[in-house]
Amino acid sequence: MNILVTGGAGYIGSITCLQLIAAGHRPVILDNLHNAKAGVIDRITEVAGRPPAFVRGDIRDRALLDDLLVRERIDAVIHFAGLKAVGESVAQPLSYFDHNVHGTLVLLAAMQAAGVRTLVFSSSATVYGDAPVLPLREDAPTSATNPYGRSKLMVEQVLADLARSDPSWSLTALRYFNPVGGHPSGRLGEDPQGVPNNLMPYIAQVAVGRREFLSVYGDDYPTPDGTGVRDYIHVMDLADGHLAALAHGHGRAGLHVFNLGTGAGVSVLEMLAAFGRACGRELPHRIVARRPGDVAACWADPARAREVLGWQARRDLAAMCEDTWRWQSANPHGYA
Repeated sequence: MNILVTGGAGYIGSITCLQLIAAGHRPVILDNLHNAKAGVIDRITEVAGRPPAFVRGDIRDRALLDDLLVRERIDAVIHFAGLKAVGESVAQPLSYFDHNVHGTLVLLAAMQAAGVRTLVFSSSATVYGDAPVLPLREDAPTSATNPYGRSKLMVEQVLADLARSDPSWSLTALRYFNPVGGHPSGRLGEDPQGVPNNLMPYIAQVAVGRREFLSVYGDDYPTPDGTGVRDYIHVMDLADGHLAALAHGHGRAGLHVFNLGTGAGVSVLEMLAAFGRACGRELPHRIVARRPGDVAACWADPARAREVLGWQARRDLAAMCEDTWRWQSANPHGYA
């Protein structure tokens, strides 16, 4: 199929494009390069052996979308494009609702006009808010504690209303937990702008000498070692989850919601130790005060994805750290 991949030059999008090519699909990347580098397209070409179609543009540009969907004969859309930093969303809520909610509305309207009815949406486990019961299942109550999470939840609500209004739509929302790792070639990986907001890229930058030490925010949580516990998923498993969701959803009406996680939690100190083993040395860290809003633990129940999609995470914590280190050590300053 011809697959429009919005945000396809980003971390998860680029590796999903590689998996789409490997599966025989033709990805058409639309990216404004706000959170990505143009050099990613060259890396995809290098690893895949052929270039993906690439258009630099914004999902809020309706005229561009109308032309692109028809000209490229798009069969389905995988929608990654959006802003994704929780702290930034608190400081700039209007920007997040404009990009993430308004942008999706423009995309859906263009898809409707072009007769493209299959969408796989990059959602987030943030839609569960501060859920009191673990592991998290898809039928758990949803809420949001910040504008980023609210923007994802709003889009899911739009998709639910659209599916109810018109049975010709096939809409899938994938709720990610914590993507980490890189492509096993070492050529594609996570390259955050500025100071990383997430644990794994921060540890990787400590390992490569870009950061002096890791700040561990609190060691007095009710967890086995006192540090926060999260469900980390290898980005390659996550990409494969998108292909499974695409295969399941295409031609199947309704809204389909799946968790993509491992079903197991890893603490900050466990991750730090595992990365130390991958890079061959103990990494410096300091215990500091908790951050406001952080929860003690969060992990998925991925049973529904296994039962319905035939998908499950296959790569373990060692592989996550080894592939991240392979990427970061070969690209100490990212794609720059």
